[in-house]
Amino acid sequence: MSGMEDLLRKLKERGEGALIAYVCGGDPDPEYTPEIVDALIQGGADIVELGIPFSDPIADGPTIQAASVRALNAGTTPEGVMEIAERIREDHGSIPLVVLTYYNSVFRMGVERFFKLAVDYEIDGVIVPDLPIEEAGEYREIAGTHGIDTIFLATPNTTRERLESIIEYTSGFLYLVSIFGVTGARERIHERTLQTLQRLLPQIGGRIPLAVGFGISEPEHVRTIIRSGADGAIVGSAFVKIVEKHRGNLGEMTEAIREKASELKAATYLNP
Repeated sequence: MSGMEDLLRKLKERGEGALIAYVCGGDPDPEYTPEIVDALIQGGADIVELGIPFSDPIADGPTIQAASVRALNAGTTPEGVMEIAERIREDHGSIPLVVLTYYNSVFRMGVERFFKLAVDYEIDGVIVPDLPIEEAGEYREIAGTHGIDTIFLATPNTTRERLESIIEYTSGFLYLVSIFGVTGARERIHERTLQTLQRLLPQIGGRIPLAVGFGISEPEHVRTIIRSGADGAIVGSAFVKIVEKHRGNLGEMTEAIREKASELKAATYLNP
């Protein structure tokens, strides 16, 4: 059992879900990201995802696409995001850190070198949303050799047979994409998301923690997801919007992020 999986299970034993918070590394400037993450953790984030900016982020909606553009314009590179993670680790030694990247960035760097750097910079897990399990054999093997969690995605139309393969390839937690489409804040949790949870949870049978993302942005969303049986709620666009709104004032930005994280974390408790 990885440290990340152990954390998620311990949180559940205490009657709470995990708040998994995403921000795009380097947005709007690489120097801001450690301060942003510090605010997320102070607000209660249990796991932090750092996005590696990419020029064609096919799974992301306009909010995170714009964040990637800002980060790239600020000179952010894949290795630069890992260096940011190392700086975060200096102040927050135990917080699980995950990087989310598209496979082109891994391929260009080389899979072996990518994971060696991930170890050097103390990354706990990696999410590659455009890497199908059928093409992930070498990736998973190398990640396992280096002790890095490989977090794969399931969707509302994932079949029983395919889910079994995804569970086999996944470590840390399983990422359930709550809706069809791209990332971005929504007004409500779709009924199909809850139906998907009810369908997948019995098959998963506690073999791997399950976290839900895409469209999760408000405390009520988080509360619904956790009380429906998920182990964690993944929130990204809500935080990225705050970064965009306050990108000219770091103090206002971090205070707003801290407050938002605190509201969302409070909604993860099953018995408040």
